[in-house]
Amino acid sequence: MEITHILFWFLSALAIAGAIGVIASKNPIYSVLCLVIVFFAISGHYILMNAQFLAIVNIIVYAGAIMVLFLFVIMLMNLNAETEPVKNIYMKMAGVISGLTLMIVLVAALAHSENANVVMRAGTSIGLTESLGKALFNNYVVPFEISSVLFLSAMIGAILIGKKDSATEIK
Repeated sequence: MEITHILFWFLSALAIAGAIGVIASKNPIYSVLCLVIVFFAISGHYILMNAQFLAIVNIIVYAGAIMVLFLFVIMLMNLNAETEPVKNIYMKMAGVISGLTLMIVLVAALAHSENANVVMRAGTSIGLTESLGKALFNNYVVPFEISSVLFLSAMIGAILIGKKDSATEIK
């Protein structure tokens, strides 16, 4: 067995274990830390696919900036176990049934896909910076600009939500 196969299966198991940790953890801080593990495992998959730029961007943007933002939001919300609403058994069963249905649909879709065995050829420049930049700014420039406007409006909304109203403050 080749070292890339061993790394692939290790990173896949790590990503799945981290994703289960995100869902199963009752503490939101531990969920965020498990999500960081998932992002690092995905970055390892990017490196295996010769997409080093995407791996570094994934680590910097998602595992760095987005996770710090999640931690700030969690700490600002001051989540306590006493304030958490009690979920009844019917909601839990609906979640389990929905998750199993989604899993069945995904397994059926992957079982009938024609491109099950995609082979990466050595020496391709698919994930490198030059080819990614050309594809991003030639073929996908409009969706790229729309996403930047979406991020800008989300930042403005977060600032407006977080801003304290001077009329409601007690002096």
